[in-house]
Amino acid sequence: KMLKPNLALLPLVSAISIKMTSGFLVQNTNCVFRANFHTGQGKWDMNGILPMRPNKVLHSYQRANFNLLSGFGFKSKKDTFKYTGTQRPGVLSPKRTVPDSIVKPDYWKDGKPKARPPMMPWSIPTNSKEDIDGIRVASRMAREILDMAGKSLRVGMATDEIDKLVHEETVKRGAYPSPLNYQGYPKSVCTSINEVICHGIPSTTTLLLDGDVVNIDVTVFYNGYHGDCSEMFCVGEVDAAGKHLIKTTYKAWQAAIAICKPGVPYSEIGGVIEDIVAKEGFTTSKDFSGHGVGKIFHNNPYILHYKNRDNNGVMAPGHVFTIEPMINEGKNGHVMWRDNWTATTTDGKRSAQFEHTLLITADGVEALTAKTPESPRQWWEE
Repeated sequence: KMLKPNLALLPLVSAISIKMTSGFLVQNTNCVFRANFHTGQGKWDMNGILPMRPNKVLHSYQRANFNLLSGFGFKSKKDTFKYTGTQRPGVLSPKRTVPDSIVKPDYWKDGKPKARPPMMPWSIPTNSKEDIDGIRVASRMAREILDMAGKSLRVGMATDEIDKLVHEETVKRGAYPSPLNYQGYPKSVCTSINEVICHGIPSTTTLLLDGDVVNIDVTVFYNGYHGDCSEMFCVGEVDAAGKHLIKTTYKAWQAAIAICKPGVPYSEIGGVIEDIVAKEGFTTSKDFSGHGVGKIFHNNPYILHYKNRDNNGVMAPGHVFTIEPMINEGKNGHVMWRDNWTATTTDGKRSAQFEHTLLITADGVEALTAKTPESPRQWWEE
C-alpha cells in the first residue's frame, strides 16, 4: 500500500531519539521506515539502537523497550498505546532468509528502495512486451501463493504460520517475497484482521479467531518484476454485517476495474468506488492508495479510492497498476501503531480490501492476478 501522494512524495527522514529512564526509549519519527529489532547475542542493531537477545524479533519499539530490556535489569512497563479494537502487537519469529541464488530487489539488504517513481504523478511508465510478460509471471505466482494461504486458514491459526507458508512457497518458486525488508518491513506477507486496514504484521501470538475477517496481501518479485494481489477471507462463521462489508467492497472494486480502458483518467476510479460504498453506509480510506507496479514495487500512477480531481494521469496501453480499495464499516480515518506499519480504523470497526495487478490493453483491462479454476471462491461465487 502507498500512503496518499502528498505524504508519499515527502523526503525519507528517519529521526531516532534516545533517553534513559527505566530503560531506553526509542522513537522513530519516520512513517515509512522503521527499526528492525533482530540481531544476535552480544551484538547491537544500529537501526534500533538496542541490544537484542538471539532469536527474538519484536513487533514494535515498545515491546523491545518493555519486554526484552527486563532481561537487562530494567523493570517492565505496561503498554499504554490507545488501541481502537481487539488487535494487539504480537511477538515476531526470527527474520526469514532467502537463498543467495534468488534475484532480489534493490532494497533487500538495507530496506531502502533505490529506484524511484517519476516526480510528476501524471508521468506513468509504459511497459514493453518483455516487461508485461515478466509482470504476468510474477502476478501468476502471487495469485497461486495467495490461494494457498487462503486455503490454509483455520480457527486458532497464528498469522506467523501464514507468513511461513507464503515465504516458503515464494522461495520454492525462485522468487523473493516483496514485502520482506521493504522500508524495514519485517515479514513476507501482510495479514490484516478486523479493524486493521492494512499492513498487519504476522506474529506467533496473533491468532485467527472464529468470526474474524482477514485480508492477506501477497507480492512476489521474480526475475526483476513484482506481482501484487490481496483477498478477504472469513475465519469460521462471520456475522451478516461482516459479510456485507466484504461483498460491498468486492462490488465496488469490480465496478472500478470495469471502467478501466485507454483514455480514462485515473481520477475517475475513486468516484465509482465511493458512490457504491457510501450507499451502504461505509467509508473509503483516503490515507492509502493503489499504485503502479512492475520493476518498481510502488510506482506511478497513484490510485485514489475516493472522489477526487487529482491529475494522476490517463490510462494507456502498457500501464500496470493496482486497484485496492480499503473500505471501513465506520469512519474513514486511521490510527498508526507504534510499529509505524499497522494501520487500524479510528473507531475499532472492521475494514475490508481486495487487490489486483491490472494491465491496460488496447481495448480494455486485464487482471494479471485473476483467479484460476483452482482458486478458492467467495460464498457468492460458488
